[in-house]
Amino acid sequence: MTRTTQDTAEHTARSYYDSDDADTFYSRVWGGEDIHVGVYDAPDELISVASARTVTRMAEVAGVGPGTRVLDLGAGYGGAARRLAAAHGATVHCLNLSPVENARNERMTREQGLAGRVEVTTGSYEDVPVEDASVDLVWSQDAFLHSGSRDTVLDEVARVLRPGGQVVFTDPMAVDGLDQSSIQPILDRIALSTMATPGYYTDGLERRGFTGVRFLDHAEHLATHYRRVREELVAHEEELSSSISGPYLTAMKAGLQHWVDGGRAGKLTWGIVHAVRA
Repeated sequence: MTRTTQDTAEHTARSYYDSDDADTFYSRVWGGEDIHVGVYDAPDELISVASARTVTRMAEVAGVGPGTRVLDLGAGYGGAARRLAAAHGATVHCLNLSPVENARNERMTREQGLAGRVEVTTGSYEDVPVEDASVDLVWSQDAFLHSGSRDTVLDEVARVLRPGGQVVFTDPMAVDGLDQSSIQPILDRIALSTMATPGYYTDGLERRGFTGVRFLDHAEHLATHYRRVREELVAHEEELSSSISGPYLTAMKAGLQHWVDGGRAGKLTWGIVHAVRA
């Protein structure tokens, strides 16, 4: 994609996540510290519990341990970074586009006594301010879909990882081979022309010399997660209406339902992508 396309996608994402409406919604409805898709043991499980389980599952896949140098691309409020630091002994560099989210991340990190293990930087994962071959693990949760140039993101992932380093990430995706015009309401919602697919990511990593590339399909959790978020939004809509605008609430309910419908129809997937840098 062109630099203009990248800039437009970056501006759209930053403007959205920096808004008061979005910050209130994600911090109060989506799960608090973790604003990513959860792995559910029960259909009515708390969003925060399911979201934390995703972090645990990804950490197990990548074998995160004491001293692991992690770069979290699109870190949101930093819930995963703090869990990796506190529970696994990692050091984490959070890179995230939204100054509003980053301020909350820094505050929560200080409050939890982890400022020495978690660093927060405002920036784009299409131009990562990290030296070549300096990272043990690139981590990301449900962020790459917002990129206007996913090829650039994969290039940056390959650049910053040391030989033998790993990448582990999740992303909402279209299934391989889908006519993506059938998910146009979702594309319109995230202001992009396409979504990535599992094949796009696995093929792209293999072309960049990664080995052991795999996609762990957890598609069933996508519709469950968006359904749970919509249920929580509807259940608390009256109290939220004092701090979130009516148009935002209306658009969010409709948007969440599109994700639920797309997941149930088998048009969308979600899971963990893992690979090792040769």
